[in-house]
Amino acid sequence: MKVILNDYVEHLGERGQVVEVKPGYARNYLLPKKLAYLDTPGNRRLFEQEQKRWEEMDLRRRSAAEQVAASLEGLELIFERRAGERNVLFGSVTTADIAAGLAEKGVEIDRRKVGLDHPIKELGSFEVPIAIHREITVHLPVHVVRPGEEPGAEAPGDGDGSPAEAGAEGMEAGETGGADAAENAATDTDAVEPTAGA
Repeated sequence: MKVILNDYVEHLGERGQVVEVKPGYARNYLLPKKLAYLDTPGNRRLFEQEQKRWEEMDLRRRSAAEQVAASLEGLELIFERRAGERNVLFGSVTTADIAAGLAEKGVEIDRRKVGLDHPIKELGSFEVPIAIHREITVHLPVHVVRPGEEPGAEAPGDGDGSPAEAGAEGMEAGETGGADAAENAATDTDAVEPTAGA
């Protein structure tokens, strides 16, 4: 099914692009949320008529994203977790944990905007990307330490700053982060909870 995107959709395209998608994806997600129109002559005219209003809305979104980025400046999160041999955690640090940690500091972020391929499953310090807008990504320092320890006190062999590798380490230890990774495949990456299109 061909649709005209009415907003930026991650992994699909920019507003105005005509893309081919599965009918179920269009009917159940893109069309109800007004992220796309069916590709018809009438809808093409409607798209052009809404262009100015969309540009104004996108400008407001970007401004809101810049404010969120400014509020993240200088922030870092510290999570205490028990760990065994090779510093592998008994548990993990997930996108939900990071979103909750930011909320405690007064910054509300949709967990789907937290760029973890897998939950963090080892001690160490990591730079976690937060995609608050399609053009604005902030890298948030996240430290995972043993209870009572301070960041930087981990034993040699800890994470090198790559959340993806942290997930892989945990998977080798018999744990998987597939469910969390699937939730991170969300489509909208705008700064505020989407009211896309119009």
